Amino acid sequence: MLPPGGPSPAQTCGAVVVAAVLLQSVCVAVTFLYFTSELRELQDTYSKSGIACLTGEEMGNSIQNWDEIESEDREADPCWQVKWHLGKLIKKMMSRSYEENISAINAERTLALPHTEKQEKQQPRGPIHRIAAHLTGSNNRRSSLFTRNLLPRRVIGHKINWESSRRSHSFLYNVELRNGELVIPQTGFYYIYSQIYFRFRENENEDSDLLGEVRNPKQLVQYVYRLTSYPEPILLMKSARTSCWSKKAEYGLYSTYQGGVFQLKREDRIFVSVSNSDFVDMDKEASFFGAFMI
Repeated sequence: MLPPGGPSPAQTCGAVVVAAVLLQSVCVAVTFLYFTSELRELQDTYSKSGIACLTGEEMGNSIQNWDEIESEDREADPCWQVKWHLGKLIKKMMSRSYEENISAINAERTLALPHTEKQEKQQPRGPIHRIAAHLTGSNNRRSSLFTRNLLPRRVIGHKINWESSRRSHSFLYNVELRNGELVIPQTGFYYIYSQIYFRFRENENEDSDLLGEVRNPKQLVQYVYRLTSYPEPILLMKSARTSCWSKKAEYGLYSTYQGGVFQLKREDRIFVSVSNSDFVDMDKEASFFGAFMI
């Protein structure tokens, strides 16, 4: 029972202490709850911002160009540290993968090289076959050098029956000569050339009013033909000129040369024909025909 005079000073002091303790406890509890809530919000914000740094649209360009970012921009960008570490990691992984692949490729080459060299030694390369021909004429058998009969209709002039003789400059390398025609042994590109030497001397017994009178012009033409499986020949080249010289000259001498690259097939045949075969001089150094594969 309380004394009739009211609470004692001791009781009053105890009540004040209890109330202060309770108030302090409430403040501490409220402060703890407040800071706990703030920390959770900060954690969520930091986590979301970190994920945003990794999933942003400009992430790829940022990783590739992180070395070019200015120092001020790095300090202002909260995501820079995340990007910098991630870029370092990606580059390190790519470098390691590249080194491993290079090492594996070098190892495979080292193992395969001796086997390849051994096979090359066991299977030596064969000689490269040359395909070439050079034909010349001969004045000793002029009567049989030109043919007109048995030629296709579209062939102009007289075909030259070339010969291959050791006494002349002629030769045949893997090419067949058949009736004055070169038979192509292999499909490919060939350089074909031909030169004809024309030598003309008019009959001195012909009447002439003036010594310096110009003689009648003569047409000097050479043709190079190609024969294929088709019945009609194909004209490859033609060289022509019209000669006109004075009677003061003892001879009229002309040379016509032509050459070109053509694609020929196996079993094709090529030959030369001329107009005015009577004027052709079949000197072996002046009139010739040939071809070689390039």
